[in-house]
Amino acid sequence: MDTIISIKPLLAVLVSTIGALLIISAGKKPNLREFWSIIAGVLKLGIVLSMVPTVVYDKKVIEYTLFKLLPGIDISFRVDAFGLLFALGAALLWIATSFYSIGYMRSTNEKFQTRYFACFAVSLSTTIGVAFSANLFTMFLFYEGLTIITYPLVAHKDTLEAKMGGRKYIIYLLGAAKAFLVAAIILTYNLAGTLEFSKDGIFPAIVQSAQPELLYLIFVLFLFGFAKCAIMPFHSWLPAAMVAPTPVSALLHAVAVVKTGVFSVLRIIFFVFGSNLMMDIGVDVFAISLASFTIITASLIALSKDNLKARLAYSTISQLSYIILGAALLTPSAMVGGIIHITNHAFSKITLFFCAGSIYASSHKTEVSQLNGIAKKMPWTMAAFTIATLSMIGVPPVCGFITKWYLVIGAMERHSIAVLAVLLASSFLNAAYFVPIVYKAYFGRENPGEEHEAEDTHDNQNKEIPFIVVPLSLTAIVSVVLGLYPDFIVQLAESIVR
Repeated sequence: MDTIISIKPLLAVLVSTIGALLIISAGKKPNLREFWSIIAGVLKLGIVLSMVPTVVYDKKVIEYTLFKLLPGIDISFRVDAFGLLFALGAALLWIATSFYSIGYMRSTNEKFQTRYFACFAVSLSTTIGVAFSANLFTMFLFYEGLTIITYPLVAHKDTLEAKMGGRKYIIYLLGAAKAFLVAAIILTYNLAGTLEFSKDGIFPAIVQSAQPELLYLIFVLFLFGFAKCAIMPFHSWLPAAMVAPTPVSALLHAVAVVKTGVFSVLRIIFFVFGSNLMMDIGVDVFAISLASFTIITASLIALSKDNLKARLAYSTISQLSYIILGAALLTPSAMVGGIIHITNHAFSKITLFFCAGSIYASSHKTEVSQLNGIAKKMPWTMAAFTIATLSMIGVPPVCGFITKWYLVIGAMERHSIAVLAVLLASSFLNAAYFVPIVYKAYFGRENPGEEHEAEDTHDNQNKEIPFIVVPLSLTAIVSVVLGLYPDFIVQLAESIVR
């Protein structure tokens, strides 16, 4: 594959960091501060889009090396189809989340808004850095940077609960990285002599034949080290992080944090080990088993949660494992399903969190049991919520159906009845914890006293906020569009697995 040297990957990383500095400088002028946030988002998207023709249509890769440290170790960027797909989703959703954040943060009178927007911007720099990393070393630096810069966002409210949630968040993620990820990277470098990603894997044939047990261990270390993928048992940081404001939850679940986790795991599967080595050493079975366990267990836990964000958090833990499951099945259709679910889940899950935030901002309701009849007062919010719910379940024509379709075909290609059973069971469980919310919202009767309580509040109570409703409506529409017209992301995914 031809290579083009360009500074564009670095610019895509830096633009939001520069935006963060401008946000801080405009801290006492909210309108200007938020203007810089939007402008940085638009510029980032523009830079990422400018690389689409080269990568997608010309079938070339874009590279840029910042500097070299040791042989096989440097800080460098490489834009391929996989990284571009991830970056496109993150850049698009940052703009949507920026508009949403303006409405949410102002309507709820959140403190530390300048810090919030600045950290949010830098987190997008680190996310794009992960997407465009040319090697494990570069990816590790940006991956850890993302953990550090999102800590103030998780602990944003500065309450005791927020501080405890933030502490658990950073201890889990940094601890997993130090305990597992660093060891995996060191072992990989010693065995392969390089950390550069390669389509067919990086381990020499002599290592593959002589040390399969060690390679098996290295993969397990990588899987647990990238704890942002929230695979069990390294998942509990994610529900704990729900103490953050809802836009931060949306960032965690759809735009940046958890997506960098599953993206990194897929990088390891496709570009460090390769499909053949995964199957030869049998680690694919381990990954399939653990992902399947996480899918079912997280769904069962979600059933027990009355708090809306907590239910969505466990839904995310389950849905992320679809991505790992698809990649680990190692069949063409399953791998395509896993890759496209990064995008499909992002748009649908961010819609759900946007809706949860809309409900909180307008009515201060946080529990599923409080949502009886709320669709009458918030029709746009609940319409978007319903669309995203259908996507999570896998109902056409929403994009989640495309994911499930490819995963089912992939499981059949592997002749795995067990995986088919997991996919079927998880769809029923998804329906079991999402459909009651929709039913309550549309057909439930308001709890006694709520109607009178609503009458006593001021005019904007229980009314939808335009700055919040418009972004969630657009992300819901995109979820449908991706379901009706999936060709672009499917073709992009197919080019990755070929």
